[in-house]
Amino acid sequence: MNVIWIIPLLVVHVGLFGEGFSGNVSSRPAVVNIGAIFTFDSIIGRVAKIAIEEAVKDVNSNSSVLHGTKLVVKMQNSNCSGFLGMVGALQLMESDIVAVIGPQSSVVAHMILNLASELQVPFLSFAATDPTLSSLQFPFFVRTTQSDLYQMIAIAEIVDHYDWKEVIAIFLDDDYGRNGVAALDDALAARRCKISYKAEIPPGSGVTRGEIMDILVKVALLETRVIVLHVNPDSGFMVFSVAHYLGMMMDGFVWLATDWLSSVLDSFSPLPSTTMDTLQGVLVLRAHTPYSDRKRDFFSRWNKLTGGSVGLNAYGLFAYDAVWLVAHAIDSFFIQGGIISFSNDSRLRFVGRSRNLNLDAMTIFDGGALLLKNILQSDLVGLTGPIKFNPDRTRMLPAYDVINVIGTGFRQIGYWSNYSGLSTVPPETLYSRPPNDSSANDQLYSVVWPGETTTKPRGWVFPNNGKQLRIGVPNRVSFRDFVSQVRGTNTLKGFCIDVFTAAVNLLPYAVPYQFIAYGDGKKNPSYTELVHLISTGFFDAAVGDIAIVTNRTKIVDFTQPYAESGLFVVAPFRKLNTGAWAFQRPFTPLMWGVTAAFFIVVGIVVWILEHRINDEFRGPPQKQFITILW
Repeated sequence: MNVIWIIPLLVVHVGLFGEGFSGNVSSRPAVVNIGAIFTFDSIIGRVAKIAIEEAVKDVNSNSSVLHGTKLVVKMQNSNCSGFLGMVGALQLMESDIVAVIGPQSSVVAHMILNLASELQVPFLSFAATDPTLSSLQFPFFVRTTQSDLYQMIAIAEIVDHYDWKEVIAIFLDDDYGRNGVAALDDALAARRCKISYKAEIPPGSGVTRGEIMDILVKVALLETRVIVLHVNPDSGFMVFSVAHYLGMMMDGFVWLATDWLSSVLDSFSPLPSTTMDTLQGVLVLRAHTPYSDRKRDFFSRWNKLTGGSVGLNAYGLFAYDAVWLVAHAIDSFFIQGGIISFSNDSRLRFVGRSRNLNLDAMTIFDGGALLLKNILQSDLVGLTGPIKFNPDRTRMLPAYDVINVIGTGFRQIGYWSNYSGLSTVPPETLYSRPPNDSSANDQLYSVVWPGETTTKPRGWVFPNNGKQLRIGVPNRVSFRDFVSQVRGTNTLKGFCIDVFTAAVNLLPYAVPYQFIAYGDGKKNPSYTELVHLISTGFFDAAVGDIAIVTNRTKIVDFTQPYAESGLFVVAPFRKLNTGAWAFQRPFTPLMWGVTAAFFIVVGIVVWILEHRINDEFRGPPQKQFITILW
């Protein structure tokens, strides 16, 4: 009888379990569509296309990721155009896309990310590095690469490491270039450095060699010799070619290129010798990806896949990891019970009817918020290292390789990370140590600078078209030995003028200056007013017998005094004999009398206090008097 009851219970239990399991399987669709939008024929795009396709193959061949669901990627070519990028994004949104890998360009990202927010589709960009692409403005934007904010901090630390104070920034006049240089300006200001001159290059492919020539001729006439180049490959190589033609790749110049150049070097190295000749001595940054066996195996697989036609760069690795990141987030989405569904937006339906536009196909992804949450909470290790995000949705522990272009290739001279600063040790080996909070601990290997020299460039020269220093000189009427103006001329002479001229002649470089007389020559000018004119910028410096007083030191800096003060203290002098009794000289008869009086008064007071109770203070008057003196 008990056996009869147990069998139905087992049947019910197995049936319920089977029904629950089949429900979980049925919630997973056979196909999940994701999109990708980038420029197919660009250097980054050519590598990213292959990397994304290989990542999709690897995800689909791994049954432990999506558990039978096939991942399908649909690609759109943005062609580095904001308009075409918007068109491509709209076409992707018609295909029930749950996530998009891209966009590649920061300019395109600014155009289409509002669409991502409206339709709640996460966009994972592997190459849009503009630091102003904020998650506050674009909540469905996730940057799987590193922000240019950190790249500019790395450049600022390199500038500070070599004790340069000013740089010239040459950049593309678009969102990518302007916002990157703005971040560089802030990073330099934090280290008491600055951008002395900004040169904009028109965006697009229409820039000519003549336009680049005009820009670099202006740069060559400036005093700063440290140049930061933040452009794209097309305009970047043209800049280096013109700079080489103008002699700006010689000794004394410093060129710092952002990671656009390292992407080209990784993908097409070695470059033609004519191109490499224009790059000698350039310092370049490259997004750091830690060494791993997976990365080594993928590089080997890449070489077999492409036959060496194009090399794998850091952006290709970021694109590959972006696909895996989406795949794991989709898997977590299904495990949490998520269902891929889309709903129409009534606002789009109204616009479509009134404007005769076919926007009904634009649907909102209902599970977009949950999928975005899974992406941001991901904790996996990819080819680019650990994939984790800060609260501001930037990659944790950003780092860069610092490389030096030499000969037919390049040499790595160190690393930078926001954790350890500049170092010759890979950042991942330093994460277990306390963070580096001091620039004194920064270090890099030796650099071969432009002109094939290992001597650190000074970073500045006196400009060919620079203005002369305006040196204010007081035009005195009295005591003209220190400084005076030769009557009837503009010539100034005197002891102070001779000292200044001798000091300038000792400098290893020329200093253009002109003396400007201050005063009408009828009365002595106000030296305080002369000092004040320096603080206002009317004069660059002043030379003369200017006294160093407190109120003047608060607004200008003074040199060390080179003439003794004319103030003296006059006191009578008399030679005194010294001997054993020399200590008696300060004691006058009056002082001796006062001392003796105090001596007797103290003795009397003691006698009065002790006479009645101390037998030693009693007896004949002679004895008591001796006791008082004692």
